[in-house]
Amino acid sequence: MKRRILMGTAIAFGLGLTTMSAMAEPPPLAQKERYKVGFSQMESNNPWRIAETKSFHDTAEACNWDLIATDAAGSAAKQVADVDSMIAQGIDVLFLPPREEKPLIPAVMKAQAAGIPTFLVDRSVDPNVAKAGEHYVSFLGSDFIDQGKRVAEWVIENFEGDKGIIVELEGTTGSSPANDRKSGFDDNILKDDRFEIVASQTGDFARDMGRQVMETLLQAHPDVNIVYAHNDEMAIGAIQALELAGRKPGEDVLVVSIDGTRDALQAIIDGKMGVTVESSPFFGPLACEIMGKYAAGESIPPWVKVEDRIFTKDNAADHIDEAY
Repeated sequence: MKRRILMGTAIAFGLGLTTMSAMAEPPPLAQKERYKVGFSQMESNNPWRIAETKSFHDTAEACNWDLIATDAAGSAAKQVADVDSMIAQGIDVLFLPPREEKPLIPAVMKAQAAGIPTFLVDRSVDPNVAKAGEHYVSFLGSDFIDQGKRVAEWVIENFEGDKGIIVELEGTTGSSPANDRKSGFDDNILKDDRFEIVASQTGDFARDMGRQVMETLLQAHPDVNIVYAHNDEMAIGAIQALELAGRKPGEDVLVVSIDGTRDALQAIIDGKMGVTVESSPFFGPLACEIMGKYAAGESIPPWVKVEDRIFTKDNAADHIDEAY
């Protein structure tokens, strides 16, 4: 009898957890004159991340924020620790670009438990574990799958050869943009029998790593004539590797990418890159706007989608002055 009672208690407790999980929702945000805002940057080793952090700093005064900004230096563990520190400092709201989908879930859950509404910025976490509208308020960012798809569609339309031998430089392993930019590109490019992806390897979204990986892949696949990089930094690194190997980017190798940096637009103008799909880093003003609406009690969609432009030789020169 005692065992049955214990089992019944355990079952009830489990049902209680399930009910609590189903009823979970982000903490509210009170309206007040000034907020202590946490921004947990994942790293600052490339122009995109630097521009994103600057956007939050530039927005802080206009939005009446006391901004606490940290830099995890490429470490998911440090980013979780940075969020712990912000919670201890009593932030009102958290903006978090998670370095990877799974390791940053504890940070999201800790903020929720501390009564701090969280907005994921430019990257998301594993939706099977943490969900928008429940564990965090919303994801502010681009459609990474669509970005990859648009690059693939441009390549299919503009590639002039008979056979496309593709090398793919992936972003940070386990990150949402790397996962989605890969699937968006791969699923669409392989619908056309002219194309084959012969190698796909991470360059960790870094220029130097992209160059090093491209140097290695060129030795194994000297016949490559298309390089798809998940971001512009790796694309620029790949261009450097190609030129060192005596190849001619833009002539015998088509280089395509995502982000819309100044260097990439210049490479398009110079004829060394074919296309880059925009992925804007300027999230500060959007964060201010959405945070204000949330504090006012407005309903925030689980995904505040950023609309991205596409840059080619037809318009790169028109937009380079606004690039970062």
